[in-house]
Amino acid sequence: MIAVDGKALRGARNAGESARTRMMVSAYAARLRLTLASVPADRGTELEAAIEALGLIALRGKVVTADALHCNRRTVAAINAGGGDWCLALKANQDSLLSDARASFGAEPDAHPSALSEDVGHGRTETRKATVVSSKALAEHHEFPGLKAFGRVEATRKTAEGTTSETRYFALSWVPTPEVLLATVRAHWAIENSLHWQLDVSFREDAARNRKDNGPGNIAILRRRALDVMRRDTSKGSLSIKLKRAGWDDDFLRNVLNGLAA
Repeated sequence: MIAVDGKALRGARNAGESARTRMMVSAYAARLRLTLASVPADRGTELEAAIEALGLIALRGKVVTADALHCNRRTVAAINAGGGDWCLALKANQDSLLSDARASFGAEPDAHPSALSEDVGHGRTETRKATVVSSKALAEHHEFPGLKAFGRVEATRKTAEGTTSETRYFALSWVPTPEVLLATVRAHWAIENSLHWQLDVSFREDAARNRKDNGPGNIAILRRRALDVMRRDTSKGSLSIKLKRAGWDDDFLRNVLNGLAA
């Protein structure tokens, strides 16, 4: 599964520049925890950068996930051309498609097969219910090539402060089981938790002040590659400790780099 998402390079803007923040768009292999491609989003054009990133990697047999910004004909055309499948969040930017997605599930809450998951910990209980319905007949109507199904995930979170609920819809290029939809949607968050969060914690990317020309994008690519390389190391110690050790121990750094050839 390949998750596509953009991350702001918050420190890369000079005083007096446009408020639009520079971004880096990555295609991330969730199971492998590996960045497959990274493209700077020139002047904040995340959509263009995402399509470029998708063109750099092999998509056949893979499922691409992305947020609602990428739920559009150009993105699905790029994925279809590469032989991949897609699971794209549906929001108001595709209002007609979203309306039909909601209508497809009908008024009866248990009219279609569903799957449930529950996570308990950190003072909260999270329950998710996934449902999938076929939508092949709507692909031509919406001029949305490859559309095969809609997915719905209803999430409920209970904490000491109360209960909150959220319902999300997805456009799908295949008809997965509800269990597979749950796993796919959850795996998408690996790009936030395993990549973006780690870049800020271990590399302090948000605080980086590289600003000139292509510098911010080039350094951002090197950070992602360094993270990939360090994660391949099987020695003991946390990622932050290994990064520090690589800075002061040339032998350790050499062993880590030599491991790439193994």
